[in-house]
Amino acid sequence: MHIPDQLQFLLNRLREHLWVKPLIACVLSIGGVALAHVADSIPAAWEVPEIAQGSVVDLLKIIAASMLGVATFAVASMVAAYASTGQSATARAFPLVVADDVSQNALSIFVGAFIFSIVALSATTNDYFGKAGRFTLFVLTLLTLVIVVLVFVRWVDSIARLGRLGAVIAKVEQATAQALARRKQHPCLGGLAAGGPARGLAFHSDSSGYLQRVDMATLQRLAVTNGLRITLAVLPGGVIVPSRPLGYVLPDSENSGPVEAALLRKAFIIGPLRHFDEDPRFGLVVLAEIGCRALSPGVNDPGTAIGILGSLQRLFADWASPAEPDAPEYDRIEVPPLSLDDMFDDVFPALARDGAGLIEVAMRIQRVLGELARCGDPRLASVASRQALLAMARAERALDFPPDLEQLRLRHADYWNDEAALNTLRGRMNHA
Repeated sequence: MHIPDQLQFLLNRLREHLWVKPLIACVLSIGGVALAHVADSIPAAWEVPEIAQGSVVDLLKIIAASMLGVATFAVASMVAAYASTGQSATARAFPLVVADDVSQNALSIFVGAFIFSIVALSATTNDYFGKAGRFTLFVLTLLTLVIVVLVFVRWVDSIARLGRLGAVIAKVEQATAQALARRKQHPCLGGLAAGGPARGLAFHSDSSGYLQRVDMATLQRLAVTNGLRITLAVLPGGVIVPSRPLGYVLPDSENSGPVEAALLRKAFIIGPLRHFDEDPRFGLVVLAEIGCRALSPGVNDPGTAIGILGSLQRLFADWASPAEPDAPEYDRIEVPPLSLDDMFDDVFPALARDGAGLIEVAMRIQRVLGELARCGDPRLASVASRQALLAMARAERALDFPPDLEQLRLRHADYWNDEAALNTLRGRMNHA
């Protein structure tokens, strides 16, 4: 089932709050107890087994006594994992770790089971249930125990990885890949590609922050109603200030109706933080931050930086692969396409700067950029060539061991088909 973009955006924000799923579980738990009481008022055509009230009470006491402790332990483990994320990876990956479904579901089940047992215990000890109600409550209690055990076993396996560096990198790469895939399917957010200088009357934001989402459907409706064409000046993830235009409005004719800037501004969601949903560059920036932290002198983990370069290679290779984008849905809105130069500038200069003095990182940067250039996309090859030259220049200033520098030059020349330089370097290495 296709979920509308606006609803999906709101659901993703709710997933980043820990209280939402536990609250839903508490409501369902109370509803389960009420369902058991409803069973007393339903005329049954068969005899339900007689369940002793004491056995139900004892079972509920066991759940009530254990679930609070388990829920407390779950929260403590999750908080420790969240703290580990900020220390080992980057604080920008925190929303992805918080939104982990396995951990949120486990906490919700534990809290829901505790609430269910407390409410059911209070109702049972006050003779709230008849014969059918006690049987229904007994079945629900056994079902709750089974769910708790299964969720706990699965959660133990997940919590051992939650917050670990490898798991965080995988989550960031997955979120970035999804954002890139959506943008590849809708290169201009479902609108037309903007070309040439923007024309029309500029409209501005009255607040500062990051552009998190653009409601294209609202803008299209305003454009159709008032006979306008709208050109966006920023993409999700861009920095918004009141002095910078959000976009431009161009009337179709003299008879086009005016539109209030306040109505246009309502289509732009601006907040203090960037999100992964519709901002592919943010995921790339977060990956670069993780790699740069690994290359810092205090951490000194070039293997993680090399792993990040592997993630970047996969992401850009997928971006360059052929695909048939969807037809533009909003024909009155022009949107600037995502810049490949900007995407490369988000990641490779920082990694090349911090890894310039490490031969293994510098070699991997040349390999990743060289392999990306061979994907068959001329634009990608041009951008990769520029970044490879910049990375090479940084490494030449940082590497002070001549054989390492010769080896790096040989790899660069090998990928970029510089035959003269390649033969010279090979001769030098053979002579050495």
